[in-house]
Amino acid sequence: MTDGVVTDGAVVERVVADQAVVDLLGMIAYGELTAFERLATDARMAPTLTDKISLAAMAAAEFTHFEAISMALVGRGVDPEAAMAPFIGPLTAFHALTAPADWLESLVKAYVGDSIAADFYRAIAHRLDDDARALVLDVLADTGHAAFVVDRVRGAIAVNPVVAGRLALWARRLVGEALNQAQQVAVERDALTGLLVGVGDLEAVAAIFNSIMKAHTERMAALGLSS
Repeated sequence: MTDGVVTDGAVVERVVADQAVVDLLGMIAYGELTAFERLATDARMAPTLTDKISLAAMAAAEFTHFEAISMALVGRGVDPEAAMAPFIGPLTAFHALTAPADWLESLVKAYVGDSIAADFYRAIAHRLDDDARALVLDVLADTGHAAFVVDRVRGAIAVNPVVAGRLALWARRLVGEALNQAQQVAVERDALTGLLVGVGDLEAVAAIFNSIMKAHTERMAALGLSS
């Protein structure tokens, strides 16, 4: 990042861009850390040993992602904890408001909530420098969680179709809370907002969110739930 007093417009843009990258990496890092914690907790609720082992492996993968982002931040001369600090409050609030009541709700939360965030990060990743873009796309790659969740949720619905309505309502609540959290972060972190606005005009931004919601609808269908 650029040090000292900045007067040149091009340098100012570089400073803002660098801060946006740090913010984005910090937010993803904390998201990966909490994903590790949640998957480890979900593993304790797993109904079978096979499920427990699968979730434990996914939790380990999330922590590996967290470590990769942390090292990238250090490589940029940034303290990972400082980069994550602004996002602890919003993400903690989101998880407090969306605490799952059981095993199935925990699966849907990870699949729906985490996927919406990942779609958003991927949509703006092309605005990052080559190293940051490659890192973001790599850590957002599916660890097998999607197929695992779809299989378990569809299996549960086949056994008891009544749960489909409850899980569909739960997923809608997750989407609403996720969007509220995103708005809060955008208001508080100007650099991140600038990164999104830099995608293009309002139509381009709208297209990003339309694409995210389209992917959400497809995921809901994969789960056997109405969106």
